[in-house]
Amino acid sequence: MVRKSHIDPQRVREEIAIAAARMIAEDGLDYSTAKRKAARLVVGESKIGGEFLPDNDQIEEEIREYQAIFQSDSQPAVLRRMRETALEWMERLKPYDPYLTGAVLNGTAGEHSDIHLQCFCDNPKEVAIYLLNANIQYDVSETRHFAGRGYVETLSFLHRLRGEEPIGVHIALYSSVDLRGAVRADGRGRLARANAAAVRALLDQSGDPDRPPLYIGG
Repeated sequence: MVRKSHIDPQRVREEIAIAAARMIAEDGLDYSTAKRKAARLVVGESKIGGEFLPDNDQIEEEIREYQAIFQSDSQPAVLRRMRETALEWMERLKPYDPYLTGAVLNGTAGEHSDIHLQCFCDNPKEVAIYLLNANIQYDVSETRHFAGRGYVETLSFLHRLRGEEPIGVHIALYSSVDLRGAVRADGRGRLARANAAAVRALLDQSGDPDRPPLYIGG
């Protein structure tokens, strides 16, 4: 374990956050895996005390800084394309109350990112039926419930674009009851999920830099 008397926890958190952000931005690692690998890179161990580990907000801020420095020529276009694709699917899934979440919403999505949607409806199985009727081949897995109440079924598939790399799309299926209180902003005014109107506003904003910012992501 890391010896507290020899290492400044704040400095370790900063170094781990920077290393994890680079892995996420360049290699598409998830936060948990990137944090673990970054910890091993920085201190030689993947299991260290919580006081030495950055939270996801700190890592997210480092991702933004990394993208601004090293990916400013490419990341904005990638993000816009993914938001446009997300909105396309949200419009197709409108009867099932879709919401966008994750990196595509908060603005840190890169070329290795996927689109994460959440659908809230009385019968989540209807989403699977819709995809089958649309000849969409999907895989079934589970995602941890955003409120920590077990797991929810998730449908995943590739959205293929002519002449471009396909984009992974994941749809987590929730009941309508789960939506109650789910769109409240946190203490920093951020929303964990956004409906189609909010995503459309983000796209309009990115096309008009003089408009006031819409604070939905981080």
